[in-house]
Amino acid sequence: MEEFLQVGAITSTHGIRGEVKVFPTTDDAKRFKRLKDVILNTGKEKITLEIEGVKFFKQFVILKFKGIDNINDVEKYKGKNLYVTRNNAVRLRKDEYFVADLIGLEVWKEDGLRLGTLTDVLSTGANDVYEVQMEDGKKVLLPAIKECILEVDIEGGRMTIHLMDGLLD
Repeated sequence: MEEFLQVGAITSTHGIRGEVKVFPTTDDAKRFKRLKDVILNTGKEKITLEIEGVKFFKQFVILKFKGIDNINDVEKYKGKNLYVTRNNAVRLRKDEYFVADLIGLEVWKEDGLRLGTLTDVLSTGANDVYEVQMEDGKKVLLPAIKECILEVDIEGGRMTIHLMDGLLD
């Protein structure tokens, strides 16, 4: 399981007072209002930044970090990702999972045969779709619905599925 969960990516600076424009990678961008801090991954180190201000602009979140008051201080963070610890992550309901925890799960059919590895989660309007890389290199898309996804064992690194007719055609 991942220790940190991504909540956004800094796309650019905003103004000259050290604010940044963040593309949220969380389902609910309004959650930034409740966050006290985020973790910035610079590629070389992880820095905890205290959030001083939050605004919203179109699909972006504008963040102001405490102690960073100049555009030159945040310019170097463009393109970097923002994370939270699991303690600051949103609470999940039953049968909800973080995408980071699903990626890499081994996918097994209900008859005990291994289908492949879950490589991506695609968000659609109705339900998520799981992309599974099969042993032969082909990919199959599985709807994330109860009729298809029988069991998810994050701790065990395994998902058991019912392969519905027509999915491999």
